[in-house]
Amino acid sequence: MESTGFLDMDVRGRGQGLRDDEIEAVAMAVTAVVVNTMRGVPSSSRDTLAELRKRRALLQRIGEAPDCVATCQAVIQLCAALSSGVFPRETPRWQIVAACAAYVEKKVTHDRMPFPVEQVIAFALYRWASGETYESGTSAFGIKRETGLQAVRDVTSALLQAYPDAIKWPVGRRRAQILRAFRDKGFPNCFGAIDCTHIFIDKPAGAPSANYYDRKQKFSVQAQVVVDLDLWIMDVHIGYPGSVHDVRVLHNSQLWRRAQAGELFDAPPVSLPHGVVTRGYLLGDNGYPVVCPWIVQPYGGIDQGRDEERFDTRQKVAWMCVERAFGRLKCMWRLFLRTHKTNLDTLPQQFVAVCTLHNILLDAGIDFDENLLWEVDENGVRRRVDLGIVGNGAGGRQRCTNVDGDLLRDALRDRLALM
Repeated sequence: MESTGFLDMDVRGRGQGLRDDEIEAVAMAVTAVVVNTMRGVPSSSRDTLAELRKRRALLQRIGEAPDCVATCQAVIQLCAALSSGVFPRETPRWQIVAACAAYVEKKVTHDRMPFPVEQVIAFALYRWASGETYESGTSAFGIKRETGLQAVRDVTSALLQAYPDAIKWPVGRRRAQILRAFRDKGFPNCFGAIDCTHIFIDKPAGAPSANYYDRKQKFSVQAQVVVDLDLWIMDVHIGYPGSVHDVRVLHNSQLWRRAQAGELFDAPPVSLPHGVVTRGYLLGDNGYPVVCPWIVQPYGGIDQGRDEERFDTRQKVAWMCVERAFGRLKCMWRLFLRTHKTNLDTLPQQFVAVCTLHNILLDAGIDFDENLLWEVDENGVRRRVDLGIVGNGAGGRQRCTNVDGDLLRDALRDRLALM
């Protein structure tokens, strides 16, 4: 992951957008992790355990209430699964707390007793899931702000160490499943869909602010993600300021270097019309009009023939998996949905950590409430949440300057016309 020279930043005030009942419900949900994973605690921790049991009882009442807010339903379900270990596939892989514990345990020092490792993990989950500030969050957990900052750093590192292969390019059976799924959509040997999402931040302090000012007139950092039709994240590259074009982000990513080196698209060759042969590619939007032969974007424009219109419709349906992945990821881990102050040095690692959780929970069969994709604005109007998909594509018909890429798209178009 490339370093971009990010500078430290502080955090501020109160969470943005969560009502008090939502904040409390999320807090209760996350502390369920602690209740169900604390075993054999010393007598000095009995008071803490008793308090957490009270919170668990409150969690149960909230979960059974018919008017439980959608935000909390998803997080309650998530944390209940994390705490109990009762997943559709009940194996040690899903014991997230246990898997991370060894990496975050602190030795007893001469002047203090360490916080229980489960409490540290619970706080990091709470921070990511609620989007609450460190000030409010640490107060709810009875810890100092500095302790909260360190907890998030520790859990981030623990997740990345405990699950080093949670985000990886597909191989073997998984690759075959992905290729078959895209083939059934009309795109043989397609490996996935690519797009960028913006993570909105407060105006950077001590950094060139103009670099982070994006097309929506917000300050942001970009994350490039590749997903399959099951919304599984296969590659993530984060760190470039919001003003940077998607193509530049791609050119500076490991994905680009590996693809150019021939390390990614190695499926058995498939023959298409006009003698075109492909071993793999990705679907993209019009933010990638001239970049390379292995990203297939729509034709665009309004003056289209029937075959091109059919191609664009099918391409968009398949490519939309990446936007659905952003919806699930950001609405479940709402810190990355909201504008917030952050340490730009640690933001990339935290985002990769929640992408890791995203894949683990998908594999575990944890459902996502689609209601989380909607919000009510200050005027009482229900609207889709802003997922930070800014877009860089120009209007009108797009032609690739790379001849191979142009031929591949035309061959796929003509293949679809024959189906």
